[in-house]
Amino acid sequence: MTITLYCFRPVAGLPDASPFVMKAMVLLKLAGLDYVEDRSGFSKAPKGKQPYINDDGEIVADSTFIRFHIEKKYGAAFDAHLSDEQKAVGWCVEKMCEEHLYWIVVHTRWMDEANFERGPARFFDSVPAIARPLAKWFIRRRIANSLWAQGMGRHSPTEIDALGVRDIETLATLIGGKPFLFGDEPCGADATVFGFLASVLAPMAESAVRDAALAKPNLVAYRDRIMRAYFPENANA
Repeated sequence: MTITLYCFRPVAGLPDASPFVMKAMVLLKLAGLDYVEDRSGFSKAPKGKQPYINDDGEIVADSTFIRFHIEKKYGAAFDAHLSDEQKAVGWCVEKMCEEHLYWIVVHTRWMDEANFERGPARFFDSVPAIARPLAKWFIRRRIANSLWAQGMGRHSPTEIDALGVRDIETLATLIGGKPFLFGDEPCGADATVFGFLASVLAPMAESAVRDAALAKPNLVAYRDRIMRAYFPENANA
């Protein structure tokens, strides 16, 4: 049995540029499943996004459906130690990260000129120099259109920062002084929260949201705790 995880690439001390890929990585590690990484599969992504996995010939796309697959096929009980109420809260927290904080991260990385040059611009290094400016313009325009359609792009940068800071404050309150979201043992939602906190805290994008996260010692410690446990090679990056 071989699981192949289709992902992007490490960046700025992160195991991957995508919080969703990092979520999938942690889920696989929590389940005790070995996997290999393939960074050449984006053009074949069944939903046009990564991550997706090939599990012995079965293709599963999207980090949440990867989780469902792991639970069903391998019997992984990520939330067995949680109450029904905690499971419900965990789902809400995941969706706050994936459907709200995600768009703030995208705006911060791609729409801010300094952050773009510091981070995403490097993704185009393999594009021939003559075509690179057009490629950057085209992709950034697509992302700007997506941000507008979703709604986040209709806000001012100051308003977007305010929304992101509220997300960070919420996560800091929920985690409190606990090692993980619901206590001493990680659950499925911790994979998601880690992916997004690690992305926000990464030095490739500066923002008021990152400053807010850095000002929360419990969030920095939470990121570091999971990084040391599952990505020791990145822990001191």
